[in-house]
Amino acid sequence: MFLNTLTPKFYVALTGTSSLISGLILIFEWWYFRKYGTSFIEQVSVSHLRPLLGGVDNSTASSSSSSSNGDADSSRQSVSECKVWRNPLNLFRGAEYNRYTWVTGREPLTYYDMNLSAQDHQTFFTCDSDHLRPADAIMQKAWRERNPQARITAAHEALDLEDCATAYILLAEEEATTIVEAEKLFKQALKVGETCYRRSQQLQHHGSQYEAQHRRDTNVLVYIKRRLAMCSRKLGRTREAVKMMRDLMKEFPLLSMFNIHENLLESLLELQNYADVQAVLAKYDDISLPKSATICYTAALLKARAVSDKFSPEAASRRGLSTAEMNAVEAIHRAVEFNPHVPKYLLEMKSLILPPEHILKRGDSEAIAYTFFHLQHWKRVEGALNLLHCTWEGTFRMIPYPLEKGHLFYPYPVCTETADRELLPTVFHEVSVYPKKELPFFILFTAGLCSFTAMLALLTHQFPELMGVFAKAFLSTLFAPLNFIMEKVESILPSSLWHQLTRI
Repeated sequence: MFLNTLTPKFYVALTGTSSLISGLILIFEWWYFRKYGTSFIEQVSVSHLRPLLGGVDNSTASSSSSSSNGDADSSRQSVSECKVWRNPLNLFRGAEYNRYTWVTGREPLTYYDMNLSAQDHQTFFTCDSDHLRPADAIMQKAWRERNPQARITAAHEALDLEDCATAYILLAEEEATTIVEAEKLFKQALKVGETCYRRSQQLQHHGSQYEAQHRRDTNVLVYIKRRLAMCSRKLGRTREAVKMMRDLMKEFPLLSMFNIHENLLESLLELQNYADVQAVLAKYDDISLPKSATICYTAALLKARAVSDKFSPEAASRRGLSTAEMNAVEAIHRAVEFNPHVPKYLLEMKSLILPPEHILKRGDSEAIAYTFFHLQHWKRVEGALNLLHCTWEGTFRMIPYPLEKGHLFYPYPVCTETADRELLPTVFHEVSVYPKKELPFFILFTAGLCSFTAMLALLTHQFPELMGVFAKAFLSTLFAPLNFIMEKVESILPSSLWHQLTRI
């Protein structure tokens, strides 16, 4: 009786509502996958439902099995590779990032990136004894300010009291609108910074407070000299920049946190001084030292330079690769395994944006930062990009499961996509993901469900009578076993008891 009372309008409403709901679920699942790289339903089921059902979390199982197999070193390496690093070639906010914003109306830096820079500034440019000096006390608060104009105003207030190196640094970074202005401010900062450094150097052994102050003054001085060298490089005085960087590395050999050797490599490549580039690589491309895209791809560029001008894929396929060509190809494969995002930027298959102030090694952010400064050096070497184009994809045949096992490096870390989405402006840049993720099952399922129910709604609207007959037949078939059971029960029970049950 219930099935017979259903009208075609009911079926139209039912299928239409089902299609609408499944469509909304599909849109949400697609948005969540694009933003976070995983399915929301799958994540909720794994994170919340599986523990309730007595299952084991994949991450827990994998970590326990890896530790039981003696892969603790690999886990530690993966954690270190997911660390965010200061970009050694980061641009100037006032003279470069802000100019981009004025022209395009886009913000090239994310809040997360700028927040990391604020933490770096507080670590490098402040110490516990700053409250004893009025100008340093003002700057200590200035580095914590989120508003750029408030920071600049505080820096001017500090300079009104006395010469302050960190105040000059802030103005050079954020207020100066040209590199020339920034260089003038850094030169003023250098005079003050050297005086403070010499004074604190004499007092550093008088207590922990003086030692912390000397450490801060050292960081300030190194930062100023490095940025002055970068100003010289940007203004075309490359030889002067190289000399400043070499002197800085000799004077402070232990301060590797600034990665000044990467600035030096870029400047030497600009001078086409490939012998000195090789000498720097011999020192820093060591198995015991952390790698970077600059190290790996510069090594590949030098190997490619020896053979790229005469390389031909047709000739190589006929006669095979020579020893020098094999070395170049292996160097390219090594570089691509370390950071697989770089080739698409070098080959201009993907558009570049301004590099962030922080990078994630082996991630898209590092690829952008490297290519932004080094693309010109690859173009200058005849045939280097052609050799890269012919050989870079061969890397992936050697590492079919990059998240599980690498060839020359540790497995590719799974954390890069999440960190890169925080570091890069996803509003106008599509983050490169490696390895490419397939669409989750639930997106495919909801897409199929939405399409199927939408088709049913359309057919029911166009042919209501015919679809009504099909629906009743389908439901009758579906409920046939239940009807059979009810008939059996009716035949067994007395008629009076059956009537009472049906009334109930």
